Amino acid sequence: MLTGGAALEGCRAAALLFHGRGRTPEEMIALAERIAVPDVAYLAPTADGNSWYPYSFLEPLERNEPALTHALAAYDAFVAELLARGIGQRRLILIGFSQGACLTAEYAVRHAGRYGGVALFTGGLIGPPGTRWEQSGTFDGTPIFLGGSAVDAYVPVARMRESAAIFRALGARVTEQFYDQAGHIVTDGEIAAARAIVQLAASAAG
Repeated sequence: MLTGGAALEGCRAAALLFHGRGRTPEEMIALAERIAVPDVAYLAPTADGNSWYPYSFLEPLERNEPALTHALAAYDAFVAELLARGIGQRRLILIGFSQGACLTAEYAVRHAGRYGGVALFTGGLIGPPGTRWEQSGTFDGTPIFLGGSAVDAYVPVARMRESAAIFRALGARVTEQFYDQAGHIVTDGEIAAARAIVQLAASAAG
């Protein structure tokens, strides 16, 4: 687990940041430095072999098993540890890029609750076209941001929008920001949207 920002003890909020396939936690801490909200602890876990599951998030779920189940269980353990260390759910922000954003989206929909926020950079819910995600629980106004390229080669904008609709149906306050140029990157506009969510969670803590 790579860390950045404030120490966990005494922080105003904490953010978990999940990297993409073949990417690194160092890149996620660099994203946290771009978000740059003070008094926030940033924690970036590492996937075995730098991949949370082996195939595209659009493949049938069974193709990505058992890695997907293990990754979601690890995600839940990270969240549980932060809750046990006194970080309330409303002070916890879930952030992911690419494969890490897909994992974050899937974790969030399976564990709907009132988080400090969720920021998904180029990612959406996991499963092939036609997947029906169970909708239970409520996000109770959790701010959720989805952003990315409308012509991304790996994550179709249709899946990002479909995911946004499901989050709204579960009571989230969803913001979407899609740009027209190609590029598997996180733009300054997306960083600004995530910063607003992190700032809100941090300000609510005091």
